[in-house]
Amino acid sequence: MWDYSEKVKDHFFHPRNVGEIANPDAVGEVGSLACGDALKLMLKLDETGRIVDVKFKTFGCGSAIASASALTEMIKGKTLEEAGKITDSDIAAYLDGLPEQKMHCSVMGREALEAAIANYRGVKIEKPVDEGTIVCKCFGVTDNKIAHEVREHKLTTIEQVTNFCKAGGGCRSCHPQIQAIIDEVWQKEKEKALIEKVRKPVKKLTNIQKMKLVQETIERDIRPTLQSDGGDIELIDMDGDRVMVSFRGSCAECPSSKVTLKSTVEAKLREFVTDTLIVEEVAS
Repeated sequence: MWDYSEKVKDHFFHPRNVGEIANPDAVGEVGSLACGDALKLMLKLDETGRIVDVKFKTFGCGSAIASASALTEMIKGKTLEEAGKITDSDIAAYLDGLPEQKMHCSVMGREALEAAIANYRGVKIEKPVDEGTIVCKCFGVTDNKIAHEVREHKLTTIEQVTNFCKAGGGCRSCHPQIQAIIDEVWQKEKEKALIEKVRKPVKKLTNIQKMKLVQETIERDIRPTLQSDGGDIELIDMDGDRVMVSFRGSCAECPSSKVTLKSTVEAKLREFVTDTLIVEEVAS
């Protein structure tokens, strides 16, 4: 038996704002009877764009009724911009929580609100999450929708996916595909995090700081390598991001000095100082 909060019970047994608005300014409809849940949300706005009346009709379970009722209370008196910031998590929190298995009811409320706002503004909602390949045939849920819910709510199990979008809650034959989507989403997130971690932002340095770091990098990471082959390097001058150096010893006459300049000297300075540096060899 699911554990419902007192607020959920109150909004289920005594739902607010049930019914229809004559000539509404905005209408949002989501879900379908075939999938077991459907919600119609109607809004009336005043001349300032503030929601002065809201009504709903829904076909669904007690949590669906409670979520829709709570949503109407939350948005009444708000502007469309203010109402549009309400999330499904906000709806659940307003009800002092929903059973995990019923989180899709608050999601349906948020989607109905998004649809109503789009309807008022005369725009078509671009929802790539509803496009793609149908994974859950029982409830008509696409791979893009599943991936979206996994990312947005940090879902890691098939059961959690079912709670938020109903996918996998029917015959369960789609469970392997849902698991594959979960794995793919988090693998991509790991790769993205790794890229962000290793990506080194351009450092904002003063000229003195920059010159000091250049000199330290030469002493620590460049000079020992060159000296091991009988060569050496000297920092001659700096002008902004231009670093002027001169080779010494065997490096001065080496035919590969231009390659060394870029592949070793410039590469190391860009790695440890800033990636905007340009190294040039000058006579001294």
